[in-house]
Amino acid sequence: MPMSDYMRKLRAMVGTTVLEVPTVSVVAFDDAGRVLLVRHSEGGDWTTPGGMIEPFELPADAAVRETWEETGLFVELTGLIGVFGGELCASAYANGDRLSWIASVFAAKPIRGTLRPDGEETLDVRWFARNDVASLRCKPHVALFLDAAWAQDPRAHFQPATWRPEP
Repeated sequence: MPMSDYMRKLRAMVGTTVLEVPTVSVVAFDDAGRVLLVRHSEGGDWTTPGGMIEPFELPADAAVRETWEETGLFVELTGLIGVFGGELCASAYANGDRLSWIASVFAAKPIRGTLRPDGEETLDVRWFARNDVASLRCKPHVALFLDAAWAQDPRAHFQPATWRPEP
């Protein structure tokens, strides 16, 4: 899906400066334990399905919608893997737009649909065995999300705080 009207209006006001945006990402596993990844059209790196949460949209709805749009699969969310941000959750687009995001990452399982890239944001969609992921060129945040998912900790993961007040 191309840039939303909401984001287009924001960009008209602020230009290419860094915007902090709420996002979702989905780590879906099939019955064989393989993880679903998409190859992003900008840069060709592999990543988890996901994207920006639209104004007033529930994060869970955004996760299901983004997965459907990018992969052709309707998924059922099965849990919250964690909430992530920081330097690994940032990108710059070819047009100069810069984003930093806070990602709510959900676990999911496929319900129905047929794998197909959308042709705009995603060029390819595939299931990968855990051992195969290491050989892929992935976006920097992917290892963070997948490590948390593979940890199978029932508690939601988050990056430990590094900020401290001045003495």
